[in-house]
Amino acid sequence: MKITTFISSLLGLGVLVSAAPYTPSGGLGTNSTPPVYQPLSDFDFQSINLALNQEWIELDLFHYGLARFSVAEFEAAGLNAEDRFLIEFMADQEVGHAQLLTNILGPERAAKQCTYRYPFQTVREFVDFCQKLTRFGESGVYGFLEHLDSRASAQLLLQSITTEARQQMIFRQFEGLFPMPVWFEAGITQSMAWTLLAPYIVSCPASNPKIEWQNFPALNITNNPNATAYFNLSVIGNETTPAITHNRSEPLSYPGREVFFTWETPGKQVGYNNSFTTNTTAGDPKFVAWISQLNTTFTELMDINNQSGKTYQPGGTVFGGNSSPIVNGTMFVAITDANLTITPANISMLNSHIVAGPALYQSG
Repeated sequence: MKITTFISSLLGLGVLVSAAPYTPSGGLGTNSTPPVYQPLSDFDFQSINLALNQEWIELDLFHYGLARFSVAEFEAAGLNAEDRFLIEFMADQEVGHAQLLTNILGPERAAKQCTYRYPFQTVREFVDFCQKLTRFGESGVYGFLEHLDSRASAQLLLQSITTEARQQMIFRQFEGLFPMPVWFEAGITQSMAWTLLAPYIVSCPASNPKIEWQNFPALNITNNPNATAYFNLSVIGNETTPAITHNRSEPLSYPGREVFFTWETPGKQVGYNNSFTTNTTAGDPKFVAWISQLNTTFTELMDINNQSGKTYQPGGTVFGGNSSPIVNGTMFVAITDANLTITPANISMLNSHIVAGPALYQSG
């Protein structure tokens, strides 16, 4: 009798099959079945393909910034040769991440590197863009990791995205921001991440697989707090120079702050080769969703005039009392048609209610 048939017969008779020594019962993929490091569904392929496109732009971005700006410009921004070497090493990390995801998808099917556009003119703007790009790159993977059919692939992706989390913190340090102002990192959906990524990709090889996720209309925060400018350098605690940490006594934002928005209508061509069209299935704009840490918090969208409106930054803490403020760090906001209950494990329920966004809000 084959061992699998034997085990099945024992289970059918109600016989308890023992777990491995010192291993409690339960768990997924803890038996001797060989792991499969490849997509097991279209959901897997499209999720990992999106992550690969993110790794490619990060690789290009880090090299581009190092090549574009002179040593004198980096030094004027407080970044010395050792800091620049760290950026180069982070580019090397992206080589490894891209190779890993290419191996999972298969070299014939995996996306190749594209050409990109970047929205910065100075070293500090470069650093700011790096910390924002790695923010939605990291959060974009957290949002789908738990839902992959290929648990083995999820494990490898987890081990790469935790490195990207360290990159995001380093760029915050280079910018003079407090390095980790939250208790939990937020996850967003693939469509949210693709909406944020698509505007920076100009063209891609024709062989690249089409990205199937939704592109929402773009959202712009017209008075987004600015972390790139130097200010109050003479006041201890308000410096914005690169450092391991600054105990910033002057916050970038605060509960009750008036926040203004404009947003695009659906139907705009975006993404590489302008081959994607923004769309939404939501109704009229009514709320602002603040996606941060473990929470999605809603505030009323007011003074709506065509594609513009305002709201007020919410307060509140993750667990109440004196726990971590919900709104902090580099986080996500979107315009929605409804106020619904969202948790980290089912944030994809928000997709059908997004009017525009997300946009990154530099709250701290």
